[in-house]
Amino acid sequence: MNIETKYFGSMIVDEEKIIRFEKGLPGFKDEKAFVLIDFPDNPVFQILQSTTTPSVAFVVASPYHFNKEYEFDLAEEIKEELGITKPEQVNVLSILTLRDPFVESTINLQAPLIIKADSLVGQQMILSEGYSSRAPMQAEKVKVD
Repeated sequence: MNIETKYFGSMIVDEEKIIRFEKGLPGFKDEKAFVLIDFPDNPVFQILQSTTTPSVAFVVASPYHFNKEYEFDLAEEIKEELGITKPEQVNVLSILTLRDPFVESTINLQAPLIIKADSLVGQQMILSEGYSSRAPMQAEKVKVD
């Protein structure tokens, strides 16, 4: 399938790799089909690109890359709707906001993307407490005297 992308122009994507968000994403309710595109020469970042609207694309990454202690309970409703029965079926991604300079970039730990890896269906889960939608991607450097 040929799609237009925000960052890479026209490209061919495998239809079997399309991730379906049946409820859309908050703020993008009509966007239901996305594909993950690897970021060239950077295994940490990917682009979550809408297959229908080129301008709708998000830089994403595993939140665990930036916060090893990140954890939350997956809502029962999401488990049921996505058909999740085992933890290894779940792929968790977070949307990043990249800034210049890069050290000011943030990661949204409050609203993780939950993707069932084998069937490629997903939802964005909003956590009620504990994490920020604008968490620093880089830990603060502590100066020790």
